[in-house]
Amino acid sequence: MTLTCFKAYDVRGRIGHDLDPAIAARIARGIVAVLKPARVVLGRDGRASSPGLAAAMARAFSAAGVAVADIGQAGTEEVYFATAHLGADAGVEVTASHNPIDYNGMKIVGPGSRPLSDDEFAAVRAAAEADAGVDGPGSAPVDAVDTRAAYAAHVAGFVDAGALKPLKLVVNAGNGVAGAAFDAILDVLAARGARLDVTRLHHAPDATFPNGIPNPLLPENRPVTADAVRAAGADMGVAWDGDFDRCFLFDERGGFVDGEHVVGLLAAAMLARDPGAAIVHDPRVMWNTQAVVGAAGGRAVATKTGHAHLKRAMRDAGAVYGGEMSAHHYFRDFFYCDTGMVPWLLVAAHMSQTGQPLSALVDGMRAAFPTSGERNYRVTDAAAIRDRVLAHFTPSGPAIDRLDGLSIAFPDWRLNLRSSSTEPLLRLNIETRGDRALLAEKLAEVEALIGA
Repeated sequence: MTLTCFKAYDVRGRIGHDLDPAIAARIARGIVAVLKPARVVLGRDGRASSPGLAAAMARAFSAAGVAVADIGQAGTEEVYFATAHLGADAGVEVTASHNPIDYNGMKIVGPGSRPLSDDEFAAVRAAAEADAGVDGPGSAPVDAVDTRAAYAAHVAGFVDAGALKPLKLVVNAGNGVAGAAFDAILDVLAARGARLDVTRLHHAPDATFPNGIPNPLLPENRPVTADAVRAAGADMGVAWDGDFDRCFLFDERGGFVDGEHVVGLLAAAMLARDPGAAIVHDPRVMWNTQAVVGAAGGRAVATKTGHAHLKRAMRDAGAVYGGEMSAHHYFRDFFYCDTGMVPWLLVAAHMSQTGQPLSALVDGMRAAFPTSGERNYRVTDAAAIRDRVLAHFTPSGPAIDRLDGLSIAFPDWRLNLRSSSTEPLLRLNIETRGDRALLAEKLAEVEALIGA
């Protein structure tokens, strides 16, 4: 049986078409066959299909003699935390994050919340596809385990709560599962002396997503948070996707802070604590990150996009932080995993320490390195388009890099063109050195080559 729900890094597909409880059970047995765990952490997001998929996995694990620590409805990073905190051999979050309402999926980690290697992930898929098993009566325990208090204490420990200024925040959980985790963290911060005034939007989980699928990366989803920031006179806005492993920031004017600038902010904040440390980043947009890291005396390390690549590169480099412009932020002290709660907290601490509003911290980056934002084009032959772009610019003598897709760099501007790992999309990013007119000119030139 071919399982179409396996993607490059995780499991994702339409319910009733690519994924159902029976397939979820096959995947659980595939995890057992490859990782041979004695105990697995299991969590789920707030989608209507998530309890059924999680229950099917729990039954399959139990029938295979694998104990299950069920942390219930939780974010992906809570599974990462619980897997490491409990010393479990694997962790699974049932989630489709920001995908359409009829989708679901799984994110899987091994011991210590390390990502599965490409070979391990392929082996899980092969074992699940070859599976001929059926659920047994269950022989290992399935226990409800509450790790949220320990998780909240760990996240709050990234900052000195008493040193936080009394900031006003707007937070938008998008009817995903971020709300309860945020509240638990806020309680710990308050007990430690923090005084944060919070306006909550769409805070409760709702499987019908009455306010739209939680994906703040889409421009059309940003105004509700931006407007609330301005209305409340808030210092910062924070919005999360459905499983809150990504967070998105808005300055006090309601301006959206682009992902690459959040990477710069966090790199600066981490290097202030750990001078000379390594910072890992993806190569889609990188000039601002490299400038920030260099100015702070750190070491910038580029790696391929994707959580498995970032986590591996961070371990190899001994990095304290790794960031992607897509709003995934990874920390050594969070098991090298991505988290949507640590970033806003560190930025709040950075604002408190510098005494500057968020806009002042990012306006210089916006001016020094204007970017196009990631542009996506639905294409039929991505390789042919990349070849056309390369042939067009090569005679001008640029630096060419194929670390992740195609990067072409000139002294004053740079592009990265790469294919999506999960969709028939070609993704384009352009950056310049302080020249917005050049940015517009080169965007038009490249789009003409793409045929957009």
